Amino acid sequence: MDVLLAGAGLVLASPVLAVVTMVLVWTSPGGAVFRQVRLGEGERPFVMYKFRTMYVSCDDRIHRDFVRRLLDESTPAVCGVGTVYKLVDDPRITPVGRYLRRLSLDELPQLFNVIRGDMSLVGPRPVLPWEAELFSAHHRVRFQVRPGITGLWQASGRNRLTMIEALELDVQYVERQSLLLDIAILCRTVPVVLGCRGAR
Repeated sequence: MDVLLAGAGLVLASPVLAVVTMVLVWTSPGGAVFRQVRLGEGERPFVMYKFRTMYVSCDDRIHRDFVRRLLDESTPAVCGVGTVYKLVDDPRITPVGRYLRRLSLDELPQLFNVIRGDMSLVGPRPVLPWEAELFSAHHRVRFQVRPGITGLWQASGRNRLTMIEALELDVQYVERQSLLLDIAILCRTVPVVLGCRGAR
């Protein structure tokens, strides 16, 4: 079902993919597609695709410090506006990239990852290897399933959760995983995206 839906999604979204690619190439130096190693099922690494939303060769230290603070339960971890994994007003993001994130269009190339079998349409967010090293043993249960383009926390108030709360929802998803739950998450994701409550 993942492959069939992802294939249909790529066909339907092909005009959008073409337009976004041209806009990204025209508006800032660098390629349109960003490739990054993430961890999938069983903590196996794979190359994830996204539309590039940042300037080329950005320093990631600001993001590393941000994530470490979010995972420190002794400090307030609510991000305010944006998602639990995204900085607010991140200076590394291009003007076009900001709109792509808000509309979640930067995620469209991940449909190729679904077709390749690296990801599912629904599942925990694929994380960076260094992020996974910061997770507790309890939260590493999330690696028992394939990561997804959307998931339980994205459809449950993705701009209002702390990172710890989001990881707890990942664990709940693994424990409750079923076809009906996946369908419910996909249905709940649509109004979230259409309401532009994505990353800013």
